[in-house]
Amino acid sequence: MTVEAHKETRGFQTEAKQLLHLMIHSLYSNREIFLRELVSNASDAADKLRFKAVSDDSLYEGDSDLKIRIGFDKDAKTITVTDNGIGMNREEVIENLGTIAKSGTAAFLEQLSGDQKKDSQLIGQFGVGFYSAFIVADKVVVTTRKAGTPANEAVRWECSGEADFTIENTEQAERGTSIELHLKDDALEFADHWRLRSIIKKYSDHISLPIVMQKPASTDDSDEKTPEDETINTATALWTRSRSEITDEEYKEFYKHISHDFEDPVSWSHNRVEGKLDYTSLLYLPARAPFDLYNRDAARGLKLYVQRTFIMDDAEQFLPLYLRFIKGVVDSNDLSLNVSREILQKDPNIDNMRTALTKRALDMLNKLAKNEPEQYASFWKEFGQVLKEGPAEDHANKDKIAKLLRFSTTHTDKPEQDQSLDDYISRMQDGQDKIYYIAAENFNTAKNSPHLEVFRKKGIEVLLLCDRVDEWLMSHLMDYDGKQLQDVGKGELDLGKLDSEDEKKEQEKVAEELKPLLERVKAALSDKVEDVRLTHRLTESPACVVVPEHEMGAQMRRILEAAGQKLPESKAIFELNPEHPLVQKLNGETSDERFNDLASVLFDQANLAEGAHLEDPAAYVQRLNKLLLELSH
Repeated sequence: MTVEAHKETRGFQTEAKQLLHLMIHSLYSNREIFLRELVSNASDAADKLRFKAVSDDSLYEGDSDLKIRIGFDKDAKTITVTDNGIGMNREEVIENLGTIAKSGTAAFLEQLSGDQKKDSQLIGQFGVGFYSAFIVADKVVVTTRKAGTPANEAVRWECSGEADFTIENTEQAERGTSIELHLKDDALEFADHWRLRSIIKKYSDHISLPIVMQKPASTDDSDEKTPEDETINTATALWTRSRSEITDEEYKEFYKHISHDFEDPVSWSHNRVEGKLDYTSLLYLPARAPFDLYNRDAARGLKLYVQRTFIMDDAEQFLPLYLRFIKGVVDSNDLSLNVSREILQKDPNIDNMRTALTKRALDMLNKLAKNEPEQYASFWKEFGQVLKEGPAEDHANKDKIAKLLRFSTTHTDKPEQDQSLDDYISRMQDGQDKIYYIAAENFNTAKNSPHLEVFRKKGIEVLLLCDRVDEWLMSHLMDYDGKQLQDVGKGELDLGKLDSEDEKKEQEKVAEELKPLLERVKAALSDKVEDVRLTHRLTESPACVVVPEHEMGAQMRRILEAAGQKLPESKAIFELNPEHPLVQKLNGETSDERFNDLASVLFDQANLAEGAHLEDPAAYVQRLNKLLLELSH
């Protein structure tokens, strides 16, 4: 067979070029991770071949003994990582080695600061696999042939540093991929048997297929003696081993293998289930959020194995969407080796496994919150907003999720979300039967809302909600531990036993006296308000706007309108503080024109205090200026 000459030079995708630049300039302080990443990729290639060979064993080409081979040549200053896995064709080489087909790339690059330590953590979040070769190499040559294709359809890819790369057809008898690293002068320490061996034992002992190296020659070896291969790793799937046999370091390195994350996980849960269903799961909680966390359509899920045979990455059927940050492996003995995503969606066993794995993940989070609150606080900063999606998606586990939620409150008046609902309940006043909250566009607007005035006066704690997801969360959470959650900016305020009988009688008396004022204000603002009433929720402000009981909250309305949704018109309820001097002045105003101007200014100010945008800011300014001029005369 002859090889068709087809060599071309190509440029890197812009994002790949920028990452390559960071690698070449020694971003990492821990350079040895290059071998972990290349071995991990080789392992994935073997997994993919094993899966495809389930339906077409001719892909093995007579060799089903899958392994990874590590070689080095001190004189040539090279290290070679070879696998006999699935291999790649020309198009796949260009796609996988010349681009980064990963959502979040732009966001990742924008966050790079130039600080090597911080940037290396960001790269850890992003995961770059193959590109880590350039930490130690100034030239990389990849030769690969896809399983099931002729020997003359192999491909050779070569790149020196940040330059363009070349790609050409070549010939290779064996399927799979060989990566040859031409080491930088300051990385020659890696062209050593014991150095490479120690790195493999440290980072890749858990890989479930043999990693072999040629044994170093002994001093008394004869020239004729054939060098022996040595299997360096345990070569047993880590999740199949007993928990008592696995060290924390092994768990951590296995996490890095399956997630391509560079940081240790926060926590993990390893379980074997036997009975009606027979499966093993190993779930991990990452330390940092990936860049595509808020893309609900991004690939996510667990690695699925059936009887230790790899089936698919990102099997999303085993955990709900709000737990999409969980990484891990599930290995079942009850599924067919020919299982597909479509079959998974229809298998009742999957529903049972999903229920159990969801409970396992939530228990892992609850254990972390209870035993390591500082670690949980770090987790919450990274993943809290995603966990808030839970009550709407998983009613069965609503209470478990609610226990894990954290909020800002008037108890601390800090933007940090570090108070649980249990913390809140422990501080509730005698006679208080509701959990009060307010939702606003940002923390300061929530903290300074006029709606909180009576709560501060009476020392009643209020949750301060300012995340975009919060109103959606509360519309599904509704109660916790037998206590209703009440939006203080919606409907008529009833503090129940927290108001004395004397206070209630006084409020009724004042309402009757000021009935004419309320009717007059309602007439002046008839096109803007649904109703006008007195309020006793204010102590310092003259007025506030309230959303009707069964209407959508103001914050949710703003979010949906900003997203382009057309919503039916909604008018607010305007509440007046009868004890405020401006309201008393309004009550005594005889000029209809001045009365209307003052009522409109108070209404607009109440909207501004809630973070709303005025429909006619110019008219508000004109009225305010007019009133100020009258006061100055």
